[in-house]
Amino acid sequence: FREILLHEYREAFGGAPLRERVGFALPGKAVPKGPLGAYSHKSASDTEARIEGLIRKMTLEEKLGQMTQFSYGESPISLEAMTMTEKAGVSTKAEAALELYKSLTREGRLGSVLNCFGAAKTNELQRIAVEESRLGIPLLFGYDVIHGYRTIFPIPLGQAATWNPALVEKGARAAAVEASSEGVNWNFSPMVDIARDPRWGRVAEGAGEDPYLGSAMGVAQVRGYQTEDLGAPGTVAACAKHYVAYGAAVAGRDYNTVDISERTLREVYLPPFEASVKGGVATLMSAFNDLNGIPASGNRHTITDILRSEWGFQGFVVSDWESIAQLVPHGFAADRDQAGREAVLAGVDMDMVDGIYMQSLPRLVKNGAVPMEVIDEAVRRILRIKLRKGLFERPYTDPHVAEKVILCCEHRKTALDLARESLVLLRNEKNLLPLGDDLRSIALIGPLADDRINILGSWTAQGRGEDTATVLEALKARVKPGCKVAYTRGCPIQGEAPEDEITKAVQVAQASDVIILVLGEAGDMCGEAASRTSIALPGDQEKLLRAVVATGKPVALVLLSGRPLTFPADLVPAVLEAWFPGTRGAQAVVEALFADINPGGKLPISFPRNVGQIPIFYNSKSTGRPAKETDKFTSKYLDAPNSPMYPFGHGLSYTTFAYSGLKLGAERIRAGSDMEVRVTVTNTGPRAGDEVVQLYIQDLVASATRPVLELKGFHRIRLTPGESHEVTFVLAADSMASYDRSMKKGIEPGKFRVQVGGSSADGLEALFEVE
Repeated sequence: FREILLHEYREAFGGAPLRERVGFALPGKAVPKGPLGAYSHKSASDTEARIEGLIRKMTLEEKLGQMTQFSYGESPISLEAMTMTEKAGVSTKAEAALELYKSLTREGRLGSVLNCFGAAKTNELQRIAVEESRLGIPLLFGYDVIHGYRTIFPIPLGQAATWNPALVEKGARAAAVEASSEGVNWNFSPMVDIARDPRWGRVAEGAGEDPYLGSAMGVAQVRGYQTEDLGAPGTVAACAKHYVAYGAAVAGRDYNTVDISERTLREVYLPPFEASVKGGVATLMSAFNDLNGIPASGNRHTITDILRSEWGFQGFVVSDWESIAQLVPHGFAADRDQAGREAVLAGVDMDMVDGIYMQSLPRLVKNGAVPMEVIDEAVRRILRIKLRKGLFERPYTDPHVAEKVILCCEHRKTALDLARESLVLLRNEKNLLPLGDDLRSIALIGPLADDRINILGSWTAQGRGEDTATVLEALKARVKPGCKVAYTRGCPIQGEAPEDEITKAVQVAQASDVIILVLGEAGDMCGEAASRTSIALPGDQEKLLRAVVATGKPVALVLLSGRPLTFPADLVPAVLEAWFPGTRGAQAVVEALFADINPGGKLPISFPRNVGQIPIFYNSKSTGRPAKETDKFTSKYLDAPNSPMYPFGHGLSYTTFAYSGLKLGAERIRAGSDMEVRVTVTNTGPRAGDEVVQLYIQDLVASATRPVLELKGFHRIRLTPGESHEVTFVLAADSMASYDRSMKKGIEPGKFRVQVGGSSADGLEALFEVE
């Protein structure tokens, strides 16, 4: 039997030893890197030959199996599940689905499983795929590890507030190590959707409103998940999502339509995806939304013309959950058969949980409606990633690794570092913060002050409240002996508060030296299907805030949220935006309140004054009638300024920074040349602190109008009191390029304005000219 297996294996895979196939690499064999990464001991051409050899042997059903993904414990194919229930004698839907998966895997009709984790579970199914199916093709196990697996980091929006891609990469690396230790080898992250509307709940999952910052954060996460060698242990294949323009949903309502110009698509929403592709991302996920009349999961222009033909993407595209079937309610397809045809011809390679490819494509291929070449190409892409991931050589998960890496000290330290650097000090009137160690009493008030679940946010994978401290626990552990901490909830997160609860909060506040209010959203109020028409503090939280402020005692507000919120900021002297900071977030918050750390995060998204300003973003365009205070007939509101409450890039510190000596490399440069920009930053305050130095440009006159500012570089630096540092930027030639009125990208001659400072709202300026 062993000889038969060896013979079959050599014939199918070109002579690779059987024991390499099941995960025991031969000693002393180097694994050279090819254009797709270190995924094989053979050359890229040999690997392609290996893929072709497999495709020649595969039946149509086996090919479609590679293009099919189901969710563990659920069965969208009810008829087959019922049949399996009768055959296997199982009673529950989950058991029936598992038996179905085993059967499909054994028959080579399943290429990937979603939401299956744990070495025992994944190894069980993988063993069937590798050892019992005809061709032995391993499975991909996908999971949403959005900001940590068991060790939970700040939500991605909070991580973007660090403006520290290296630290974000480190967090993604830790998440990959933990997830892969439990059999996950494919992660549905990063989300690189640009979001300019904070009503959209999924703003929490991305890097905010700017394509440059979003690109930097997306690439950092791809590097962290995949490293330079996707085939190495402890990696997961990344998936950039949701392709494309999902963040522009009309009215911020999730799954809603998107109608934007090709110019806006290419200038704002596509760049983070292109950067991820250039950064080596293994897979992309097609989005739910209708884009200019063509649903994203049936859009050949974006998936084939742009992604593959223009950018040369070599990985594969998976649909989002049932987004192929949803082509029917979109009105884009009459039935499931047509939906499957539209999606596969557009370039969607793998069908997530619909079962449409498995059910509809056999007859569509046989009647010629879908060419076999399209199927073969989709299978090639999927097999290429499985090879790049090293699954043929190492299909199984070592069950002993998880106990060594899950919640390990290094990962918890990274979680704390990310939480610390994500904190944004929005306001600090009269230097209320930091709090002193001479306080004798502190009132801690708010529905999130003693909460260990919501502090984690949404999409928490295997995160658990038991691993997490509350702000109350962290505060009690930090204060000096003799300082009394009095806690009361004040009101629920949502809904009305009993009057006596707010009355009690006022009494607690009156009896204390200082009040810390911890307000914000519940974790499930952000993320998927969590759109809000109001982004105010939910429930009676603003009522609680006003009642506590009315006591006249000093109040510091800590916000936990997955989006910008509107609130009466002018009433509160100090405001610290903590996002949903994760497993070690409470400690980071308390450290910042007492200046054990100096907050240095900056906003990755504008905070509007009210919901009527939405969408609001710094990189807007001017109008023919720019706003003027003295002229009513200009582009402005009657009841509020145009400016946001807090602008993109804003963030205060317990120290101060001065900018001086802005120097350009030249007053004039030839088109295609880089420009060097230097500026000196000095810590003029009493404490060491971090400053994010931000470089913006404006193309003053172009053949198509340009934004008033565009971020083109940033550095996070740390300075001690009195220390100065000259920061150097290289403004690359292609960063000056734009799309002309014919939608051709290039660098137009003319004047550019450079702005360098601590936010998008201020900085030193200089001009240069491109000839």
